[in-house]
Amino acid sequence: MTNHAQRQADKTADAAASVKLGLNAAIVSVQKCHPQILLVKDRGTVGAGGLDSLPYGPFTPLEHRTLEIGLRNWVTQQTGLDLGYVEQLYTFGDRGRHAKKSDRLPHIVSIGYLALSGIQDETTIAQGSQWRSWYYFMPWEDWRNGKPSILKDEIEPLLKQWAGREPSSVSSARPIMRKDRIRICFGLDGVPWDEEKVLERYELLYEAGLLAESRLDGRKAAEIWQGEMAALGQPLQFDHRRILATAMGRLRGKLKYRPVVFELMPTMFTLLELQLVIEAVTGTRLHKQNFRRLVEASGLVEKTGDTSTNTGGRPAKLFRFRPDALLERPEPGLRV
Repeated sequence: MTNHAQRQADKTADAAASVKLGLNAAIVSVQKCHPQILLVKDRGTVGAGGLDSLPYGPFTPLEHRTLEIGLRNWVTQQTGLDLGYVEQLYTFGDRGRHAKKSDRLPHIVSIGYLALSGIQDETTIAQGSQWRSWYYFMPWEDWRNGKPSILKDEIEPLLKQWAGREPSSVSSARPIMRKDRIRICFGLDGVPWDEEKVLERYELLYEAGLLAESRLDGRKAAEIWQGEMAALGQPLQFDHRRILATAMGRLRGKLKYRPVVFELMPTMFTLLELQLVIEAVTGTRLHKQNFRRLVEASGLVEKTGDTSTNTGGRPAKLFRFRPDALLERPEPGLRV
């Protein structure tokens, strides 16, 4: 081998073994009773497949003093939005998450973030970015009008077929049978639906080969279906739908012990508006009177003395969040 050929081989090996650090943001807002996620258009990234993505970019230590500063810079550059509430979600480092057949480019390990934004519209963001309902990507998660038909008509029958193909012996890596995992994650056979298990449901569908990402990533389970199944939600670039699922589960759980819902609310709001936002995020319906009693007893809100006439009926009292509640209780959330 010539010196030039050796140098090229060394560069290829170095690239294959190297790691880059990326930053991803799942930015949530609620508009007209729909939880929205902020997306950016495909930027022609290799392996992106022409799909939209969450805002993302590399962490550059010479430019970004901290990871969060880097994230905020990327979001502002790509969407024009200045983030408020931000929290770190998880580190996503699975091999193949920026999939290419040869997988010879540097491996991307990405740190995902959950960010919350108040009432927004398309005029507040840069061209090339857009808000989309997160149920467009996870339609099986919205139970506000009862059990989604996609669960009854498509997902459950396909998952039962997949469970029926499981070998009789269970491996130590998976001590729970497929059929029992399906019952737990999807609330079948008397098991209640748990709105927080968004990621677990996504991972089960991915493992079963029922998602577009399963096919893109070359999962063997996806080969069994041979195109006979319908698309289960709209995919995103790379593993960004997995990051979205993580953010949805985190936010749904956090509502119960931290007052993060008020990051999604205007300064003044009616109790019905607050209820509709919580229902939108959790994908469930709440009992109106019980919810009102719960909120008023929690001490998280206070009356402003004003009323709203945008109710279509009688004027409704306006409330605002009480910051002092953070000092009064160790877990000041709404246990809806």
